Amino acid sequence: MMNNNQMLNRPSEQVSALAHSFEHGLEIGQHYVELLTKLAKTEDAHELLEAVNDLVNLDLEDAFVKFPQHYQTTDYYLLLMVRLLEMHSNSELNVTEDPTSHLFYATISSLGEKVLFHFVKDQDGNVGFTDVNDNEPLFSLNIEHQMLRFNNKNLINYFIVKGLKKYSDLDLRSTIKPLLLFAQALHDDLDFVIDRGILGTSNQQHYDLSQPELSLTVIDRLFVSTAETDYMLFNLPKNNGAELRLDRDVNLDLSFDPDDYSQQWFFSVNDPDNQISFFDLLLHYQLIRDWYLSNREELAVKSDPLIFADDQIDENESTDEVEDD
Repeated sequence: MMNNNQMLNRPSEQVSALAHSFEHGLEIGQHYVELLTKLAKTEDAHELLEAVNDLVNLDLEDAFVKFPQHYQTTDYYLLLMVRLLEMHSNSELNVTEDPTSHLFYATISSLGEKVLFHFVKDQDGNVGFTDVNDNEPLFSLNIEHQMLRFNNKNLINYFIVKGLKKYSDLDLRSTIKPLLLFAQALHDDLDFVIDRGILGTSNQQHYDLSQPELSLTVIDRLFVSTAETDYMLFNLPKNNGAELRLDRDVNLDLSFDPDDYSQQWFFSVNDPDNQISFFDLLLHYQLIRDWYLSNREELAVKSDPLIFADDQIDENESTDEVEDD
């Protein structure tokens, strides 16, 4: 009687085993092609997300079948972004392949073709959308937990501190639009939880300060800055902060809730149409921008990381505008 090793030594058995190994590799390749085709052609957001999720987790390594150059994992997130924007008739973000590295990069029309963006992956499995020359993601994305969060600190660094040295405020505002549209599409089409941070426009939104306490001298400095402008700074009725009255019936408050024992200071923006964010005020009003940046250590708006405890999203997170960023 022959044992298994003796049977495998037969030429026919060896050829069969080799054929089976090739077949398995080709099955992986066929599945890869199907997923790429779905990624490229589907007009259904759920199918698109499913394809990206499968591609991110697909292992193309095979001992018998070697695949040619294929996408990096982070490229799939970029392709998800551009395809979802295409579905919403937005063409301001374009994806191109570097002919040398074969890596994919995104450009945004308002910044021109020399400013490149890509996704980078962190140790927690989140991916961040960032300028290739910058290591500060503008937003972080996690498709497993279906959540996107903009980073307040990085938005200010990239657009307010550095961006305004090269571009107009209108160009930078145009740059933000496809990012916000992508977030909105994820929310509307795929039920993602979205944290817009300082890009949120709800009058009810609070932009919490990082520091637990605030010296009133910081508000005094804003009062001094308004002396030679048409803007007026008023104390709030309950002596819990101040309100800066701007044009077009837009007001910026820096205050705390007098009924809240923590006395957490926060910014809030009020405008007739709920269309203006704190980011917009920093971008368009030099008075506010200069005051904020000069006192940034005290006025910095909190930037929470994208983290998940026990694989669960906080049930108090809003699916639209969060109130405690």
